[in-house]
Amino acid sequence: MSSVKPGGPRGSWCSPAVATSQQSAGPAAVASQADAVPWMTITVVLAALFMAVLDSFIVVVADPAIEADLHASAGDVQWILAGYQLSYAVFIITATRLADLYGRKRIFLLGVALFTLASVACALSPGAGSLIAARVFQGLGAALMVPQVFAYVTVLVPAARRHSVYGVLGIVMGTATIGGQLIGGLLIGADLFGSGWRLVFWVNVPIGIVLFLLALRHVPKTGSAASRKLDMPGVLVLSTALFLLVLPLIQGQEAGWPWWVWACFAGSAAAFGLFVAIERGLERRGGDPLVPLTLFGQRSFSLGIILVLALYALIYSYYLALSVTMQQGLTMSALGAGLVYAPAATAFFVFSIVASRTIPKYGRRVLEIGAVILASGYLATGLLLVSGPRITPLLVIPTLVLQSVGGGLVITPALNAVLSRVEPESAGVASGVLSTAQQCGGALGVAAVGAVFFGSFRPAAVGRVAAAGHAFAVASFAVFVIAVIAAMIVFLLPKEPTAKA
Repeated sequence: MSSVKPGGPRGSWCSPAVATSQQSAGPAAVASQADAVPWMTITVVLAALFMAVLDSFIVVVADPAIEADLHASAGDVQWILAGYQLSYAVFIITATRLADLYGRKRIFLLGVALFTLASVACALSPGAGSLIAARVFQGLGAALMVPQVFAYVTVLVPAARRHSVYGVLGIVMGTATIGGQLIGGLLIGADLFGSGWRLVFWVNVPIGIVLFLLALRHVPKTGSAASRKLDMPGVLVLSTALFLLVLPLIQGQEAGWPWWVWACFAGSAAAFGLFVAIERGLERRGGDPLVPLTLFGQRSFSLGIILVLALYALIYSYYLALSVTMQQGLTMSALGAGLVYAPAATAFFVFSIVASRTIPKYGRRVLEIGAVILASGYLATGLLLVSGPRITPLLVIPTLVLQSVGGGLVITPALNAVLSRVEPESAGVASGVLSTAQQCGGALGVAAVGAVFFGSFRPAAVGRVAAAGHAFAVASFAVFVIAVIAAMIVFLLPKEPTAKA
């Protein structure tokens, strides 16, 4: 495979072979090649993205079965979720720089291999401790894979076609997010060969092997056009800052918000301040900062990152609350709880396609409509549950669908809003920051909304069903507040979220 290097107008990257063929082709052929999307490459990397995002959510529905089979404590179960999120969030940005240094293809393949091997370890885990350790390595594999996906889209896809590819990317992420509960329920319900919850990890193995082989053939070698060095002080300080931020967000609720949680937050703020000072110093000396701070000078990028934080805060937290409501409140099986998500997952898929096709014509207006519908869906759920009816799956499915209609219209194009104006040479680090924002937003949402939800869920006082209905209503109102913040950010975005060709 020949390395992909920048060439031609801004945003166009092609291999030497393609460049040679363009020189001998006519203007029409050159234009056609310039507008072509390498769909085989994009399909392979998006499949890896689907697998990584799915494993953030599929375990939620498997928690009761894991707890019963491994005799795990509540803290163990939380760390089975947290170990993946923590290693994923902390290592993402470093992984993007490693890709700049050693090539995106090499790091992507390493991520797929590590993720697949860790999935085998998860499926074979004899106890909670080994499963937690395997999940940490699975998160490292995801951190190596996911940023390369966004970078490949930014580098390989012409600017004129990027909105449609980001639309597909958003569909993949949203379907994995919302459909994770459904897929997990179906897999556990199938119980193939008596595998039970272990099937949610075994399913990654054949997929990972096929992806590795396809990536060897169809994913090109790309990297930074300039020679760069690894900013080790930046790596260490940023990793510390992220660890001190994400750990208390994940564990604070379970631990009862003790003093060490607030000490971690204070230490994280100090570490982030030191990181900014280190990066500014490197930029002044003409060095290679881990994260060029000039990237945040772009309004679309800086506002888009805040929007992603808000959107993923509400997605992660709400579907965790819904899963607990269905399984612990209404005592539904994993399969039954998963089926509750089916109509919403379908609506998200359909309206993500609508968004990808209407963004080129209507621009930011699509996000604005989606953000309003999304917030209205959460508000409608809360008002419906406090108006008196006893919570049932059929009661909440219509408002879940309404939320997914809005989510499909805003979450899918939000990714394009973040990365649309990023230069190809900054694609890697911008993708890493975006991926980190997704994970940190999820952890922040689970911490904040989780505290509200579990603080309101008191089955001993009023019974499981009534307690679940009340807690889910309170969570809906809390998420509505986050959705309103997201909507306000949408209205501040540049009016043309897609880049010009």
